[in-house]
Amino acid sequence: MLGEENYVTSATDDIVISACFKELSEDEKDRENRDKFVFGYYLCIENNSSETIQLVGKHWNITDAKGNSFCDDSFGFKGEIPTLEPGEYYEFSSVAPISTPSAVFYGSCKVVKESRGVMEDVRVPTFLLGAVPEEISRAMN
Repeated sequence: MLGEENYVTSATDDIVISACFKELSEDEKDRENRDKFVFGYYLCIENNSSETIQLVGKHWNITDAKGNSFCDDSFGFKGEIPTLEPGEYYEFSSVAPISTPSAVFYGSCKVVKESRGVMEDVRVPTFLLGAVPEEISRAMN
């Protein structure tokens, strides 16, 4: 996993997801979003179960300090549908352009376990993008 100190972790049925805010350099920020705050985020999805799983999609939400929400409810991970054997992990990072200097990230990954063949939600731990938790707290209330 990245050398980030502030990652948070959640586990659902031996599938562990670690997540954190990732600082971006100016070169990593998208030119078309120069008028927004662009934050990076990182996820590591670990299969600590005894069966093969497939990561088929996501349902992620980002809510900024003004209460504006963005939802990514899509199939796959940047065009990939990863299959993880027991003990394997998948790393994913992306960016989120938002209109305020902070936001909260929460949601789930959609996983299919080989033995059940049914899609299940695995919770992504809630974490902050940016560094102003008071603004987020006000927006969420």
